[in-house]
Amino acid sequence: MKTRQYEAIKQSKSVRTMVQDHLMIEHPLTVLVNDEIFTLTMQTPGDEEALIRGLLFAEGIVKLKEGILHSQVLERSPEGLISKVNVTVPENLLDKSQINKRNLLSVASCGICGRTELQDFSQKEREENITEASNVSFENLFEEMRQHQAAFDRSGGCHAAAAFDVERNMLSVKEDIGRHNAVDKVVGELLNRGKIRSARYLLVSGRVSYEIITKCFTAGIPVLAAVSAPSSLSVDFAKELGIALYAFCREERWTRYA
Repeated sequence: MKTRQYEAIKQSKSVRTMVQDHLMIEHPLTVLVNDEIFTLTMQTPGDEEALIRGLLFAEGIVKLKEGILHSQVLERSPEGLISKVNVTVPENLLDKSQINKRNLLSVASCGICGRTELQDFSQKEREENITEASNVSFENLFEEMRQHQAAFDRSGGCHAAAAFDVERNMLSVKEDIGRHNAVDKVVGELLNRGKIRSARYLLVSGRVSYEIITKCFTAGIPVLAAVSAPSSLSVDFAKELGIALYAFCREERWTRYA
């Protein structure tokens, strides 16, 4: 299972409909090496053994170029997705000096991971929420961000992120080869300038993973809009953390997932 179906509100110009979208699943996988936690990585379920083998090789933990490492599945999610794996590596093949150089990603437990429906508001709250959503437009904001993507114009291989205040004034815009780096640069500049509390909207040029949601939440920015698709876990986290998540924001269209 690589996708999960989510309920969403889709708007195209003046037409708004309820839809069911298939999103790529983003699932946490904890990797232990010889019964010691090595890292937690986010991945699409499937081929976990190959993923771990490649990760350990890339990190210089196991430089063995041939042969299969013995692994054992320790935990699965309620859906049966692999969540924790222990890899047994012979001591003579293990470079322990590299293990501690890997930053262990730790995240708070998400109480609603896997929820596929929009939050069940009361009828009055639902009507108010949808009315507010129907008036949202990101077209001008993305156009303004696009005007500052000089590195993308030159290379065609660069992401961008931008923050706007409640009046839709641009507060910061940054480019980077990595989506996460671009967001970090925007948040960093706002922190340095004392403007982080003014940020209302965060725009990103690519897809949305859960890391982008957590960065948005940590910065206290309530609305996230993206050009491309969200992952399953980004929607789960947006619901959990109260982030308004809009994706596929193109040509007066968007789809709101949380």
